[in-house]
Amino acid sequence: MKIRNRKQHDTIELDMTSMIDIVFQLLVFFVMTFKIVLPEGDFNIRMPSPASSAPTEPPEVPTLTLRMTASDEGKLSSLKLGDISFTDDEDASAFDKLRGHIIGLVNDEGGPGTASEREVELQCDFDLDYENVINAITAISGYIKDGQRYKLIEKIRFAPPVGEP
Repeated sequence: MKIRNRKQHDTIELDMTSMIDIVFQLLVFFVMTFKIVLPEGDFNIRMPSPASSAPTEPPEVPTLTLRMTASDEGKLSSLKLGDISFTDDEDASAFDKLRGHIIGLVNDEGGPGTASEREVELQCDFDLDYENVINAITAISGYIKDGQRYKLIEKIRFAPPVGEP
C-alpha cells in the first residue's frame, strides 16, 4: 500500500457582496430612525465643600433657600422656599406650586440674565427620599412645554444634610 502525501490546499472564496449590502442596509436604517431628544439633567449643581477655609463674598443676588423636611418614613413632610410653604392639594402638587412660584420670581424681576444669576440652596433632611430631591431640582431648573425647553434657575447647591444618623 502506498501512502500518498496530499499537499493540495483547498481554498474557499467568500462572496462579500451580500455581507456589505446588509451592513449598508443596517447603517441606513439606524441613520433614518435616529431621533435627537432634548438633553435631560443638565444642572449646574455645586456640592458643599468638606471644609470652608475662607469666607466667600456674598453674592449680589440673594440665594434662595429651599428647606425640605422628611417624615419618619422618608416621605416629604414640608417644602419651604424662604418663608413660603408649599403643600399638596387637589389642584396641584407642592412641586408644581414651587415651579409656579419660581416662574413668577424669574419673570417678575425682568431684565436679561436674571435667571442665570439666581442660586438655590437645597437643605434636605438626611432621611428624605431621593425622589423628592430630584422633583425639587426639576421644579427649580426648568420645564418643557409644547416641545420647547424653558430654563429657570440653573445654579443649585446642596447644604450639608440635616439630622445625620
